[in-house]
Amino acid sequence: MKNYTPKEIVEELDKYIVGQKEAKKSVAVALRNRYRRNLLPDDFKEEVTPKNIIMVGPTGVGKTEIARRIAKLVEAPFVKVEATKFTEVGYVGRDVDSMVRDLVEAAVRMVKEEKLKKVTEKAKKIAEDRLIDYIIGKRKKQTKNPFEVLFNYPSAEKSEETEEESMQYKREEIRQKLRNGELDNYVVEIEVTDTSTPMLEMYTNLGSEEMNINLQDIFADILPKKKKIKKVPVYEAKRILESEEAQNLIDMDEVIEEAIKRAENDGIIFIDEIDKIASSGYTAGPDVSREGVQRDILPIIEGCTVMTKYGPVKTDHILFIAAGAFNVAKVSDLIPELQGRFPVRVNLKPLTKEDFIRILKEPKNALTKQYQELLRTEGIEVKYTDEAIEAIAEVAYLINQQSEDIGARRLHTVMEKLFEELSFNAPELGGQQIVITEEYVKEQLKDSLNKYEVSKYIL
Repeated sequence: MKNYTPKEIVEELDKYIVGQKEAKKSVAVALRNRYRRNLLPDDFKEEVTPKNIIMVGPTGVGKTEIARRIAKLVEAPFVKVEATKFTEVGYVGRDVDSMVRDLVEAAVRMVKEEKLKKVTEKAKKIAEDRLIDYIIGKRKKQTKNPFEVLFNYPSAEKSEETEEESMQYKREEIRQKLRNGELDNYVVEIEVTDTSTPMLEMYTNLGSEEMNINLQDIFADILPKKKKIKKVPVYEAKRILESEEAQNLIDMDEVIEEAIKRAENDGIIFIDEIDKIASSGYTAGPDVSREGVQRDILPIIEGCTVMTKYGPVKTDHILFIAAGAFNVAKVSDLIPELQGRFPVRVNLKPLTKEDFIRILKEPKNALTKQYQELLRTEGIEVKYTDEAIEAIAEVAYLINQQSEDIGARRLHTVMEKLFEELSFNAPELGGQQIVITEEYVKEQLKDSLNKYEVSKYIL
């Protein structure tokens, strides 16, 4: 897990997310506390549990993006789950333990990728030697004449030495051509491990969660690995063999051990739409199941051991970040025990017109920049005037006010409509420079303006 100060974390988040200083500050402190915990003595380390966070705010204001960005920033295992997809034990659907299993899968994938990067160069060399063998054709071992051994015939040995030298020269010649890409389009026949093994679906007694178990893993020591012959171009053979050799060089037991450790200590689970499982009052019907889901989630957040196909995983030190709009239900509608497991509560503010302007201008992945890059592939240079960006922001803000407030996601709708005509005609407009002006925005968005009756606000 990478070490960042809280200020550095907030600065990094500012590159992608506008506003919401309070939420950024809370997650930055939570991450720094994890780093501090790792420095504590082992006997005290176990006593320090993460301070889980619950984010309250309307849709489209950056709740999910904050969680996703911090996980990417510190390179921690991360999963995003929807609370509405889980059901109480006994009902058909996903059981809550699956969020921990998903986290472990993410951790295994992450650690495996890191290990593969470390052995890339070694795998390339081994794969290159294998490929040269396939190109030359494997030489069969010739049995020596017993009389040659008895009487030490020099001619036979000399002939064999000459052949060895010739073969070595040929191999180096092919190696050079391979590296220069001269043989890329030639077709070669290679032998690879067949990975298309049957999968066994197993239904656990914790609901209908499916655990896929690879039959080859179960019988690895009993059944030999199946091989198959493939005819592919040399460039494709190089990629296949490099991947296979890299897989052979890493120790999966070591990967799994490290992945479980990382999931337990650095893992982040983001539970979205948690307000949808909050029950308002004690009414009959679906509210019973919702409360059941809350009760099932509770032990995982409090700390328990979940069985996965890689082994048992403790959830005591996993950081949980929950989020919800809470426009119908309130945080107080969650069961008290669950509320208590989220000591940090952050309110995210609705976006203003000024926020929309900043969203269009400041982030590294701003929508305005995305459309510029997309149309540049067609040879079109797009530029925006400041008035145009203000007009786009105002339209998005007013439509949110007139209809459902979907936050920054409204900008996607507005920008797509704005560029619809230009994107359609782009192949015929190559080499031109297009300036998006305030007048152009009004012309392209007039249908949207009339539909939501906001044209009177834009003069």
